Amino acid sequence: MKEFKEIISKEGKEFPQDPYMQLHLATQAVFRSWLGDRAREYRKIYSISEDLSTAVNVVTMVFGNMGKDSGTGVTFTRDPATGEKKFYGDFLINAQGEDVVAGIRNTLPIVNMEEVLPEAYKQLLRVAELLVKHVFPECFAELQTIAKKLERHFLDLQDIEFTIERGKLWMLQTRNGKRSPQAALMIAIDMYHEGLISAEEALMRVSPDELEILLHPLFDSKAVEEAKKAGRLLTKGTDASPGAAKGSIVFSAKKAKEMGKEGLPVILVRPFTDPNDVGGIKASIGVLTSTGGKTSHAAVVTRQIGIPCIVGADAIRVDDERGEMYAGGKIYKEGDWISIDGGSGEVFEGQIANAPSPIIQYALADDQQKARETSPLYAAYQDLMAIADKYTRLGAWANADTK
Repeated sequence: MKEFKEIISKEGKEFPQDPYMQLHLATQAVFRSWLGDRAREYRKIYSISEDLSTAVNVVTMVFGNMGKDSGTGVTFTRDPATGEKKFYGDFLINAQGEDVVAGIRNTLPIVNMEEVLPEAYKQLLRVAELLVKHVFPECFAELQTIAKKLERHFLDLQDIEFTIERGKLWMLQTRNGKRSPQAALMIAIDMYHEGLISAEEALMRVSPDELEILLHPLFDSKAVEEAKKAGRLLTKGTDASPGAAKGSIVFSAKKAKEMGKEGLPVILVRPFTDPNDVGGIKASIGVLTSTGGKTSHAAVVTRQIGIPCIVGADAIRVDDERGEMYAGGKIYKEGDWISIDGGSGEVFEGQIANAPSPIIQYALADDQQKARETSPLYAAYQDLMAIADKYTRLGAWANADTK
C-alpha cells in the first residue's frame, strides 16, 4: 500500500483518506476506462459501437485473502474449452479475484476445492444447479423448482465468480461464458437435445467463423510421437483453448501485431497476459504463458477468438527484458519456432506436421454411424448441419467455373 501511495504522490496528488472520495474516484476511473486505448482496440476487434458506455455497480466488498479458510475463484457450469457437461473452473486459497483472472498465479482445479473447503464447495454446487439444468443432478430436489425458473432466464453456459470469506460463500456475479468454437458447437447441440433451446437458437449460437476454425488441421499423431522420441517436447502446461499452432516466438503484443500485419505466423509467449495484450493476441496464431489457469485472461480471450492457448507452463521461464525463453536447458529467442497443442497442453521445439481436422476425417469414414459414436464432436457437427438444412434458403446449383 505504501508503494501505491508513493506512486500517487509522484503524480502530484495525495491519496484521499475520505472513503466516499475514494469511492467517487473509483467509479470515475471505471467510466474513464471506456475511452482507454485497450478498450478502444477491443471494441474495434469485436465491432462494438463507440456510442455505448460502461456501467458501475457499487457493492459490499468481501475478502478472499483472510487466511486458509478463505479463497476466490471462477467457475463455469460447463467446460468452455470442450463443451463437456462438468463443473469447471479454478480457485485459489487466501487470494482475491484478480489473482485468478490475471493469471499471475497458478490456480487449483475447482474439483480440488471439495477437499480444501468442503462446506463452501457444497454451497457452490447448490448455486450452480440454479444456473443450468443437469450440471449436478445429485443436488437437492428442493432446488429444482427454482432451477427451472432460472434456466428459462439464462439458457446458456454461465461464467460464475465467487469469493469465500472465512468459510462463507459469496456469489459475486454470473454471466454468459466465453467459449471455444468446439464448446460453442457442443453446448448448442446439447442444450437443443435437452430441450433448453430451439433448433433455430442452436443454429444461431455457432457462427460461420467458429465452424471454419473447427475444420482447421491439427497435429499429426505420428509426427507428435516422433517429436517426443527425439526429445523435442519442451513442457506440458494447462490446456486452455484447443487447437494446434506452429509459429515463431514473440515476447510482446506490439511485436505480434507488427509481424501479424506482415502475415507471419507468430506465437505470443508471455509470463501472463493482461487486457493491454488483446491486440497482440488477436494477431497471433497461438498463446503460451508460464503462469495462470483455465480462467486466466489469456485462456478466456483465446477461447473467444478461437486460437490455441496453453497456460501455467511453469517449466518454462520467460525473460521479457532479454527477449528469451528458457526451457529444457535451452535458450529460445524471438523468431525461433515452436509448436503448441492447446488440446493436450504440449509445447514442442520446431514445427510439427499437420493432419486434417477430425471432423473432415470422420466425414470421409465409410461407417458413419460408428463415426458418430466414436466422436461426439462429429455427431454434434452433423446434427447442426441437419438443422441448417431445415432453415437454409440458398442452394448451390453449379460451380463458379461451370460453363
